[in-house]
Amino acid sequence: MKTIQLTIEEDLLSRVNHAVQQQQTTWSEFLRASLLHYLEQLQIKEMEKRHHEGYSKQPVQAGEFDVWENEQAWSE
Repeated sequence: MKTIQLTIEEDLLSRVNHAVQQQQTTWSEFLRASLLHYLEQLQIKEMEKRHHEGYSKQPVQAGEFDVWENEQAWSE
């Protein structure tokens, strides 16, 4: 692991301190979890962008998924 130095606004510092206390964790663990979450969100956005681009280039055709209609299970 590496040690890093961080510059942060006072308001954000206060909010993070509060969250760290509420979660009964450490600054390091809170920041690691936050960074991992942010990176996961970036990956999701990139996949959604690629998904949208793919369907823009090749839209769904009428009847393309009709074969799956009988496979759906709807609870009543």
